[in-house]
Amino acid sequence: MNSVVELILNHRSIRKFTGEAISPTQLDEILAAAQSAASSSFLQTTTILRITDPALRARLATLAGEQPYVADAAEFLVFCVDYHRHRVVAPEAKTGFTEQLLIGAIDGALMAQNALLAAQSMGLGGVYIGGLRNHPDHVVEALALPQEVFPLFGLCLGHPAQQPERKPRLPRALVVHENRYPARLDEALLAQYDADMVAYYQSRSRNQKSQSWSGQIRSILGKESRPFMQASLQKQGFLLK
Repeated sequence: MNSVVELILNHRSIRKFTGEAISPTQLDEILAAAQSAASSSFLQTTTILRITDPALRARLATLAGEQPYVADAAEFLVFCVDYHRHRVVAPEAKTGFTEQLLIGAIDGALMAQNALLAAQSMGLGGVYIGGLRNHPDHVVEALALPQEVFPLFGLCLGHPAQQPERKPRLPRALVVHENRYPARLDEALLAQYDADMVAYYQSRSRNQKSQSWSGQIRSILGKESRPFMQASLQKQGFLLK
């Protein structure tokens, strides 16, 4: 196993950080790695906001669901889908298409993954913050985002102050298929995975609980998922057609 694969397979979300700063050189390399990600049609539809104002960090931590590590991490980056820059370059640009939002979201995720992997290669850790989408209109206002810019998620980075256990992933046979989608889900494999997840949650050192993966899915998908999102996106000029 080479070092890159080993790094990827050892991923953990880090939510507790020491007070040590990330050096300017490290941050520069992390951002360079982010910008080296693939970009659909080379549109480069992502803007990254580095949040250094403590008051703004605290505000975003609250908006993201009272997640203190947003304020405490050495660095907090916000990844935004951005077609405002393209509008400045080409005022006649046709925007507002659903496909363009998909492109922006995919490009932003690729950049963020590059950034996190680069950070992890330096002994740093991080966690993605999708909670910024809990109150997207307030985040847009707090970050002074113009039309055709929308916050996708945040990324906390810093020196880890914890080493959580790695969560078991779904069995490969439930995720990777050949040529066609299977006619039936392998229920035996799913049942075994549910048992594995119950054992994992009960044995881990922090936040022990009794829950299967199927139970978690029922809990999350059994309720509305940010039903305000479409209106917030349209307000910023997305999903118009």
